[in-house]
Amino acid sequence: MKRGLVALIVILLASNICGVGQAAAPAKPPSPLEQTLMAAEKSYVEAVKKGDRAFFKQTLTDDFSFVAFDGELYDRQEMIGQFSYGGVDLLPYNMKAMTVSDGVGIVTYDVVLRVPASEDQGPPPRYQHFSTVWVKQGEAWKMRFQQMTVAHWGDW
Repeated sequence: MKRGLVALIVILLASNICGVGQAAAPAKPPSPLEQTLMAAEKSYVEAVKKGDRAFFKQTLTDDFSFVAFDGELYDRQEMIGQFSYGGVDLLPYNMKAMTVSDGVGIVTYDVVLRVPASEDQGPPPRYQHFSTVWVKQGEAWKMRFQQMTVAHWGDW
């Protein structure tokens, strides 16, 4: 009985030690390009909060489109109209960026979204996930596409 207990303890300790040795490697720091993409996305977030119409006109490509949390596809003018008034409290977290090819990158992150309810409807879902495709045109990074996906329905 004692030998069985000792053997069990040794096995448990050995498995714990092996598990520690296989800990996940620390995340690599973002590359300069990934940092540039995340900075561009943070500028977008600030523009949404302030309602910076000039930012949207300058930063959205002519053929920009986005999928809102309702699943509908909208165009550049609708983005400018929707976010040019400010008052949107957007809190991004878990932001990550990746390069797709030369001059194309994707930024993806989670969002806590707080906006006042509309007269005829409630506020949009609070917890969402945003993904944005950025393209380099000349020396500037421009938004080409964005998708907003609901992370939790019913969290108003």
